[in-house]
Amino acid sequence: MKFKDNRYSKMLYRRCGKSGIQLPVISLGLWHNFGDVDDEKIYRKTLHTAFDNGIIHFDLANNYGTPPGSAECNFGKVLHKDFRHYRDEMIISSKAGYYMWPGPFGDWGSKKYLVSSLDQSLGRMKLDYVDVFYHHRPDPNTPLEETMATLDLIVRQGKALYVGISNYPPQEAAIAINMLKALGTPCFIHQPRYSMFDRWVEGGLLDLLGKEGIGSVAFSPLAQGLLTDKYLKGIPKNSRASKKHGFLKKEAITPEKVEQVKKLNKLAAARNQSLAQMALAWVLKDVRITSVLVGASSPEQLLDAIKSIDNLHFEQQELMAIEEILIQGE
Repeated sequence: MKFKDNRYSKMLYRRCGKSGIQLPVISLGLWHNFGDVDDEKIYRKTLHTAFDNGIIHFDLANNYGTPPGSAECNFGKVLHKDFRHYRDEMIISSKAGYYMWPGPFGDWGSKKYLVSSLDQSLGRMKLDYVDVFYHHRPDPNTPLEETMATLDLIVRQGKALYVGISNYPPQEAAIAINMLKALGTPCFIHQPRYSMFDRWVEGGLLDLLGKEGIGSVAFSPLAQGLLTDKYLKGIPKNSRASKKHGFLKKEAITPEKVEQVKKLNKLAAARNQSLAQMALAWVLKDVRITSVLVGASSPEQLLDAIKSIDNLHFEQQELMAIEEILIQGE
């Protein structure tokens, strides 16, 4: 497989905290659209389109896809068929921390679960290592020392080059970061949910990551598709809200939310952007955000998202107008 020689000129890159790694500001998330219920021709072409446009970061987890695990299997097949000679240009990440198999060792954050889960993920993708391995969420029943020591062990075993945490609130994140630092395996990155409609990271987490020199990659920057023009006239066929296995529920698309989205859509049009492009640019306006994860159901949708990098600047009056719309919706 031959990819475009100018692919790196089509993307912007940001350094991930104080590390030596740069990530594309747009990364491809495989939470949806890459499972066995999805069209192989479409997701294979989406992966090609991503790489041809400088997206070299591909984000997975043990339970991604329908059924769980199928995203890693399908990604692995395409990887070895089409990207075999490009592995050293790619950042591939996976995670564990949510339910994956029955019994007491198939969920949360024990050493048993994390080591077993990563071994399974490597087997599904047919890889010797991942570039980044995350603990997916805090575990209230496992000592944090055990979970962080396991991340350190995984790096020392050569199964991951870097480790990170996801969904950790500021206080727990600070403790985890200090533990990893003491072990000699620094926390590379944090993956929080962040969008115009979900701004919890502004309550201390971004300040912590900036202070510690740790990167961040925001997931669900489009609020599962709400921050697009997709739902302005109802719930279209094949959208996330229309699927039984989707995470965006129909009840989330209220008349009040649709009215809010319509106002944001008008602001985006005034910037010569789609709503999705403006929503991605809004998250990326903070340089502490290294990258945003986009889940694309087609190559065309991904290309539309990539165009957001053409205008990442916001005038103060635009930010104030957006803020007013968001406050009205609370």
